[in-house]
Amino acid sequence: MPYLFTSESVSEGHPDKVADQISDALIDNFLAFDPESKVACETLVTTGQVVLAGEVKSKAYLDVQTIARDVIKKIGYTKSEYMFEANSCGVLSAIHEQSQDINQGVDKKKKEEQGAGDQGMMFGYATNETDDYMPLALDLAHKILIELADLRRENKQIKYLRPDAKSQVTLEYDDNNNPVRIDAIVVSTQHDDFDTEEKMLEKIKKDIVSILIPRVKKKYAKFAHLFNDKIQYHINPTGKFVIGGPHGDTGLTGRKIIVDTYGGKGAHGGGAFSGKDPSKVDRSAAYATRHIAKNLVAAGVANEVLVQVSYAIGVAQPMGIYINTYGTAKVDMHDGEIAKIVEGIFDMRPYFIEQRLKLRNPIYSETASYGHMGRKNEVVTKEFKTPDGKVKKVKVELFTWEKLDYVAKVKKAFNIK
Repeated sequence: MPYLFTSESVSEGHPDKVADQISDALIDNFLAFDPESKVACETLVTTGQVVLAGEVKSKAYLDVQTIARDVIKKIGYTKSEYMFEANSCGVLSAIHEQSQDINQGVDKKKKEEQGAGDQGMMFGYATNETDDYMPLALDLAHKILIELADLRRENKQIKYLRPDAKSQVTLEYDDNNNPVRIDAIVVSTQHDDFDTEEKMLEKIKKDIVSILIPRVKKKYAKFAHLFNDKIQYHINPTGKFVIGGPHGDTGLTGRKIIVDTYGGKGAHGGGAFSGKDPSKVDRSAAYATRHIAKNLVAAGVANEVLVQVSYAIGVAQPMGIYINTYGTAKVDMHDGEIAKIVEGIFDMRPYFIEQRLKLRNPIYSETASYGHMGRKNEVVTKEFKTPDGKVKKVKVELFTWEKLDYVAKVKKAFNIK
């Protein structure tokens, strides 16, 4: 029987995402100047105020205020009427040294024996629904907001946009679990004040439907057939949305974990990513399980795969690996048998995850908005400044967990031609 499935996304200007981006900018700066840094950094943003808190063990010294202000400026909070502005907001730091009780469980004499930074379970997921092996509803929700942010920065076709925004996409699937049409699209975008609310609602809805959606459709040509005249559009359904961002709603690091991952598909272990260095398996193992799931699907093991790994704090070897192919396996094996083979291909001890995916590099700012998964793997050069103004350039590879570099090994292990 056909069914509906919905995923949401939030923009880089959403208060929770502002917090995530500041936390990950701090991670990147610590790793740029000391790759062995251990960091757990939380950010709170509200009207005119940023609060930084967390634990750090690092040789690097940072100007955390400047880093936070640079992130806020890049996002677009640069006007006093937003009541949260890069140059004038207060930045309070309550960052202190990491607990030695935690550190002794992670750092070991032999690096390969590095223990997990915490207990817990992490999940990775992949589906052949899209070219980037991501669920389509979430992919579309992200694309809508990325395009909306481009329109805001261009400031040509739509000139009233402010940084805060949310989107939601509902898809209809057929009996074979294939998406057949878009049922509904929700877009709520912060905007400048209008003369009247009636004029405002009419203008925003017209611009979203006639300018934004055609741009998304053009860039997402493979799924253009899913767009139709019967889509239910809910554009700024509450009405006026002038007060937004951290002034409208307090933001905290780690509150958008489903937006960050798979939009409600698969599963989630509950641990957030942003603000954590890769010794925290909440982050590194979630990336590693995504890497496994994506390579399994790309190799033809199954059409859809969920991978779970779990750890005890201070212990290197995971408690176990679980695989669920949702009945889509193309190999003549039970999911438990698939899991045993996966254990032999991918070393899931924390140190080896860090090495395999090059996680001790400053690669995290780019993950902090529009999803950590399904992104483009590329090499870039980034610049970082010390408090005394010295510039350090670092060449890094982004989104290494999105690489299909294990497909050949997976095919060989499963005897797939």
